[in-house]
Amino acid sequence: MDTLSNKLKTEIELIKDNGLYKNERIINSKQDAEISVDNKLVLNFCANNYLGLSSSNDLIIAAKNGLDNWGLGLSSVRFICGTQAIHKKLEMQLSKFLNMDDTILYSSCFDANGGLFETLLDSNDVIISDALNHASIIDGVRLCKAQRKRYAHSNMKELELILKDTQSYNNRLITTDGVFSMDGDVAKLQHICNLAEQYKAIVHVDDSHATGFFGPTGRGSVDYCNVMDQIDIITSTLGKAMGGASGGFTSSSKNIIDILRQRSRPYLFSNSLAPAIVNASIKVLYLLNENNDLLHTLNENTAYFRSEITRIGYKIKDGVHPIIPIMLGDAKLAQNIAQDMLKENIYVIGFSYPVVPKGEARIRVQISAAHSRNDIDKAINAFHKIGLKYKVI
Repeated sequence: MDTLSNKLKTEIELIKDNGLYKNERIINSKQDAEISVDNKLVLNFCANNYLGLSSSNDLIIAAKNGLDNWGLGLSSVRFICGTQAIHKKLEMQLSKFLNMDDTILYSSCFDANGGLFETLLDSNDVIISDALNHASIIDGVRLCKAQRKRYAHSNMKELELILKDTQSYNNRLITTDGVFSMDGDVAKLQHICNLAEQYKAIVHVDDSHATGFFGPTGRGSVDYCNVMDQIDIITSTLGKAMGGASGGFTSSSKNIIDILRQRSRPYLFSNSLAPAIVNASIKVLYLLNENNDLLHTLNENTAYFRSEITRIGYKIKDGVHPIIPIMLGDAKLAQNIAQDMLKENIYVIGFSYPVVPKGEARIRVQISAAHSRNDIDKAINAFHKIGLKYKVI
C-alpha cells in the first residue's frame, strides 16, 4: 500500500501542477437556477437541469407519492422480484414518447450503454464509433468482442469508407452521441441514417443531452434531425432534463429489448430503479406531452445567451444547443476564470484534459429554462468583467 499510495500522491500532485485537478464544490441547497455554494447564493450555469425540473414541485409530489405507494426501493433486481407496475408504465410511456416498440430501464445511461453492445454483438460483428463519443459508449464498446472502428468526429466521408471496408461482417453498428456533451454540436444523423440504409448498418444514438428538451417536440436529436423512424436503438437518461435524479433506458425493437432483459449484465445484476424516480419520470412525460412552454423558454434563453456572449467578445462553439462552450485553450486560465466567476456569484466550471482534448480548455455554460433574463444578464456582465481582467476579450 505504501508503494501504491506514493505513486498516486505523485500523480495527484502532477494533476494539480498542470491545473487539471477537479475540486468538488459543496451545494447546500436543492438544485435550481439559484443555489447555495460556500454559504452564499449563486446562479448556477453548469447543471444539466435544462428544463429546470430538478426542483419542480410537481415532480417532488410525484416522487413522494411513489415513496408512499411503492416504497423506498425493491431490494432486488427486475427478474427476481423487482418489477413493479410503475416500471412497466414508465417503459411503455418512454416507448410511446420516442416512437419505439419497447424500452428497458437501467440505473443510469452509463449502465444502458455498458450493457448494450456485448449483449447484441460478437466477434463476427463490427462497431463503428464517432471519435468524440461519451465515455460510457467507449467503455461499453470495450466490453464487447465485436471488432472496433472509429471515424473522425462527424466525418461522414470516413464513416462511409469504413462502411465500405466492413461489408464482410455479419452486423455493423454505427454508434454516436446525439448531442456531444463538451461541444454541444449535433450528430449528422440524417447523413448517418442515409449511409446506414445504403450499407445496411444499424444505428445507435445516445441522446442523453437531448431527450426531453431538444428538437421541435423535445424528443431529442432524433427529433431535431427528423430521423425518429430511422434510428434503431436509443439510449438516454432520466438524470438530466427529465427531473435530474438518476436512471437511464434503452428504447428499440421488441427483439432487442427482449434480449437485453435476458442477457444485459447491468440490468440483470443491478437493483431496480427506485419507485420515487420512476413515478417522477412518469410525471415528466405527462408534463412534456401537455405543453411545450419550457422548451420555448429554454430556446429563447439559449439564443439570447449565445448572442450576448459573442457580442462581448468571447469565442464559443457555434450551434443552437443550451450547452455553450466558451473556448479559452489554457487549463489554468479556465480554472482561474471559473473561480473568479464564483466570486461574482456565477457558478461555472472549467473543463480541461482529459475531459476535453489538450489545448481546448473551456468553460462549459449550460442554460436552463429556469433562468430568468435577469439571471442571464448577470452572467454576461460577470463574464465581461472577468474577461477584461484576463484579457481574453
